[in-house]
Amino acid sequence: MDGHVVRNWKVRWFVLLQDKLLYYKIEGGKKEPSPKGRILLDGCTITCPCLEYENRPLLIKLKTKTNTDYFLECCSREERDSWALDITGAIHAGHPVQVQELHKMKNSFKLLENISLHNIVERMYESSAGIKLTRNLDQGNRYKETFTGSALVDWLISNSFAVSRFEAVTLASMLMDENFIRPVGVRSTEATRSSDPSEKFLDDSTALYMFAESSKKNTSSKEEVHFNISELSGTIVKQGFLVKQGHKRKNWKVRKFVLRADPAFLHYYDPTKEDNKPVGGFSLRGCLVSALEDNGVPAGVKGNVQGNLFKIITKNDIHYYIQASSKAERVQWIEAIKPLT
Repeated sequence: MDGHVVRNWKVRWFVLLQDKLLYYKIEGGKKEPSPKGRILLDGCTITCPCLEYENRPLLIKLKTKTNTDYFLECCSREERDSWALDITGAIHAGHPVQVQELHKMKNSFKLLENISLHNIVERMYESSAGIKLTRNLDQGNRYKETFTGSALVDWLISNSFAVSRFEAVTLASMLMDENFIRPVGVRSTEATRSSDPSEKFLDDSTALYMFAESSKKNTSSKEEVHFNISELSGTIVKQGFLVKQGHKRKNWKVRKFVLRADPAFLHYYDPTKEDNKPVGGFSLRGCLVSALEDNGVPAGVKGNVQGNLFKIITKNDIHYYIQASSKAERVQWIEAIKPLT
């Protein structure tokens, strides 16, 4: 904990109550019977991760309603995030719905609708507010201008690009898939060989990454896909981010899906592109849509991808395999698509 009168760091034993956070001095390995101080949680705001101290990545910042700042340093990211979740729950104790939403958010997957990977990378490059580049050693090799996986996750959350570590890892994986960043060193490079897309990017302080040279290029060699204006003129019924299996390489990528009615079409967009043009889509007339089994990897699905999957078969017998973030979201998409087939 950061002291107030003398700006030094001291070890304190913390006890979280419903409306306050008590802290105790430790003498001889034991906490003293009476608290050294308390932090009233009513009206507090919490910042986690807090990146105000460059060499202390495990901080939680509490600002009381009297504008007093407290900086609490934890021993690990897991401990920090656990404390932050519990403290936030105590701050909102009088609002049970907010507490419930906070716990759901811990492993949520709901990226911003207007997200742009180009904007994220531009912010990462900023000298003052961007990701901090450091020298790191891995397996005897020294790498310049790198950042760790956990540092990028912290940065994405602190800059409001994601609200949970799960979301931030998903975003980081997208940055890597689209060649904005690349792994360096043994640990992060080996992770990219995983058959599970959720394990390709590591939220780890020993996994190293750096900017890819091609991330500064805005050109694309892919052929542009053209769509009839009429199919994009329908009323938007539902939109959101889902994970889709590719048709050629069978790899999984996050895509923004837009469901339209009159005429009924489902289009998907590449969030790395700024032109807001779909990269694929199809008419829903005559389509079949169904949920896939959650036990094991279904037939037709490549890689160790399972859970919350559904399939759309077009009238031309083209199969689309799509993954939602939860069973509830999968049901919502299926129920929205079925009436339009």
